[in-house]
Order: sequence, then C-alpha cells, then structure tokens
Amino acid sequence: MANAPKNTSQYYAKKLLRYLIQGIIILAPIGITIYIVSLLFIKVDGILRPYVNIPGLGFVIIVVFIILVGWISSNFLMGSFIHFFDQWMERTPVIKFIYSSTKDFFEAFAGDKKRFNKAVLANVFAEEVWIVGFLTDEEMNKFEMGADKVAVYVPQAYNFAGQLYILPRSRVKKIDKISSGDAMKYAVTGGVVELEEDHAQHQKPTEGL
Repeated sequence: MANAPKNTSQYYAKKLLRYLIQGIIILAPIGITIYIVSLLFIKVDGILRPYVNIPGLGFVIIVVFIILVGWISSNFLMGSFIHFFDQWMERTPVIKFIYSSTKDFFEAFAGDKKRFNKAVLANVFAEEVWIVGFLTDEEMNKFEMGADKVAVYVPQAYNFAGQLYILPRSRVKKIDKISSGDAMKYAVTGGVVELEEDHAQHQKPTEGL
C-alpha cells in the first residue's frame, strides 16, 4: 500500500503530459498558421502604411490592385501592352535575369506553364532507394543528353529548397494514386503528413465487424 501514492502521482503526471502533448499538437499548427498569415498581412499592409495610416486598408488596396492588373491583362489592348512590356523586360541586361527567373518560378506553381504537376518516384542513390520528386523537363537535348534522360526536381523536407537530378527514364516512376499537391506536401513534411488517400481509407467503415 505504500507504493499507492507514488503510482497515483505517476499516473496523473503521465496523464498531464499526454494532455500537454495533445494540446501542443492541436495549437501549434494553428498558431504557426496565424503567425505566418499575420506576418504576411503586416508586411503587405506596411508597404502603404506611410501613405495610408489605417490598419488593413493598405493590404486591401494592394490585393485589389493585383486583381485589377489580372483583369486588365485579359483585355486585348492592355494584354498587348503588357506583352510588349514583358518582352522589353526580358531583353534588358541584368533586369532580364531577375525578371525572367522570378516569372518562371511563379509560373511553375500557377499559370499556363505549371511544372510541379507531375509527381514521380525517382531512383537516385541506390537500386531500392526511391525519393518523391516532380518531373519538370523531358527534353534534355539542350544538355547534349539523349531522349532517355529527364529532369526531376526533389524538394527538401521543411525547407524552401531542393535538388534537380537528371536521370534515365527507367529510374523514374509516375505517381498516379495521389495528387501533385499531396506529393509536394508529403515530400516537404518528411513523409509525416496524412494524405487525402490515407484519410479516406481511415474514414471507411470496417467490414465484417
């Protein structure tokens, strides 16, 4: 009976620790998301703060301006002007490198030139070692390589970085069961995220019970 108080205290300590960890798991993603969104909001809103000293109004003005530019660009005459400006920027020394690199980067994620939409498994380091990547280029003649070579971009976990590998087609497998967005999420989180495919399977009622 002498050990009863000790066992009871250990039981409650473990229970409190479990509640603490559960609370962190719930609140950490919420807190980090709110922090990043707030930081982005403050940064964008701060651009016009010297001129518009009303919290939030600068952010709204900039978002409306971006939407307006997108709408104007769909107009034929303004679209021609923006195309002319785009050509001029891409022919200007120094500016060309910054402008074209930034433009291609954003168009790789959205727009008509999406590149990260072909999720694959790449066999890079050893015969039975596969990593998640994205097929970004299937034409390697510019590097004087044959038609059997392709370019695969591999993002790094918990980091806005990655590596580009040029591999034989035979060492690249297309991923069909999950979307490219899920594949990117899986890769950058180190494989710990629950994908929609897994979530759907977990939600299915178990048969035979």
